[in-house]
Amino acid sequence: MYRRNKTNGTWVLKASDGHGAYWTKGFALADDFEDADAKTVLTFYQAQDAAKKLARGEDGSASNAPITVDGALKDYKRDLEARSANPYNAEHPRLHLTPALLSKPVALLTATELKRWRDGLLGTMAPATINRLCRCVNAALALAAQHDARIKNRAEWETGLAGLPDATEARNVILPDDKVHEFVATAYGLDDKFGLLMETLAITGARPSQAVRLRVEDLHDHPIRPKVMMPKSAKGGGRNRSQKKIERYSVPITVQLATRLKLAAKGRADDAPLLMQSDASPWDKNPGQNYHRQVDKVVTAIGLDPADVTAYCLRHSSIVRMLKMSVPIRLVASLHNTSVAMIEKHYSKHITEHSIEDITRAGLLSEPAPAAGNVVAMVR
Repeated sequence: MYRRNKTNGTWVLKASDGHGAYWTKGFALADDFEDADAKTVLTFYQAQDAAKKLARGEDGSASNAPITVDGALKDYKRDLEARSANPYNAEHPRLHLTPALLSKPVALLTATELKRWRDGLLGTMAPATINRLCRCVNAALALAAQHDARIKNRAEWETGLAGLPDATEARNVILPDDKVHEFVATAYGLDDKFGLLMETLAITGARPSQAVRLRVEDLHDHPIRPKVMMPKSAKGGGRNRSQKKIERYSVPITVQLATRLKLAAKGRADDAPLLMQSDASPWDKNPGQNYHRQVDKVVTAIGLDPADVTAYCLRHSSIVRMLKMSVPIRLVASLHNTSVAMIEKHYSKHITEHSIEDITRAGLLSEPAPAAGNVVAMVR
């Protein structure tokens, strides 16, 4: 197409998205007031050729066509799987991206349209969730740019998908111990296998994606001091996720939980999953896809709001429970496969209100010693 301007007009590419809509992009100037240079100023026929190359590829075939957002997400999923990472990060954005954006070449994305899409999600999900979604799309687009030198608009998506402000405050719902017990008991009432998973999360404070990767051999059933060797989550990026996920760390558990885990694992191979679903199938890598309806039923049954309380609250509650008991922050971080910085960032309120007060109170200035005479100091 052609758009008339006061100076040179603009050649505009109009392409169908395959779903009844289309996208447009200005890509060169017309030769209205200056001669064409076959680069930035094009004749009508040159513009036709350039538009075809842009939409179909340099050689006119689909194999060399500029990668679309849809293709970038597919490549990102394959990359995640190759690194033993969770492909959910590449699948989830598809639920929210528009058909027009999915079909658009990455090289033609603009900050304005991406920002409009991001801001359109406000009100449909929490700002922190929008930021996580944008980070997933950002990662897919960055991977595409690494493998295609024609993509030179990284600044466009970095600007358009920039994190929303004031969205980093943690919404960590902490359950008191009686509610945690009620949560677990209600889960057992729905399904024994589901209840065993929830109890394991409550006792260990592990992420659900870690707990479902426990193997039978990871249970160390000591009669007094049982523990599980919890798989690491491999969070934090990097290219060595596969190696990180092989690593284990020791987490103590109760004798009661150890007994139930031992019974559930009876007769199964050492390398078999320790936690299974009621139909004898393993939990998904993203187990929330399997149990989210059951968790909603549990939360509703114990008088809480499923919009606020999830299975992840068992992890938050475990961390805060240890902080309140003055367990050293470094140890709390290690037992929950996170860092001291993350503990301080998301749970500093609980550190200040409980642990620090108990420690600092002992260092307060004491009353002066009584004067010598017939006054006898009372022993505290």
